[in-house]
Amino acid sequence: MSYFLLITILIVLILLFMYLNLRKKFRKLNEVNEGLMFELRSTRVKHGKNWEHFIPFMEDFPGDKENAVFLGMPIDYISFDDETIKFIEVKTGKSTLNKKQRQIKDLVKNKKIEWYELKY
Repeated sequence: MSYFLLITILIVLILLFMYLNLRKKFRKLNEVNEGLMFELRSTRVKHGKNWEHFIPFMEDFPGDKENAVFLGMPIDYISFDDETIKFIEVKTGKSTLNKKQRQIKDLVKNKKIEWYELKY
């Protein structure tokens, strides 16, 4: 065998070993990244949920602080003011209304609200 062939085989084996080693490291880093991204999303959700409880104490709260009821889901607050009932949704950061919240908003805006009184 020629030296050129032996050196070529050796280089190919070294490159193959390096590729497999880097691929293994990449997979581990990807798993770590996925875990960190999950923690970040979880932290953002917790941050928003914590803010929801402090909002009635802020000056710009749009409802009657004394008569606001916290629901949490699907809408954060309902405020029973003297002349209106207000549906209040709290969002932080870049969060937006989910599908159910948009549907409720549309129903309220279109005055599709009903009253039922049940007696048993």
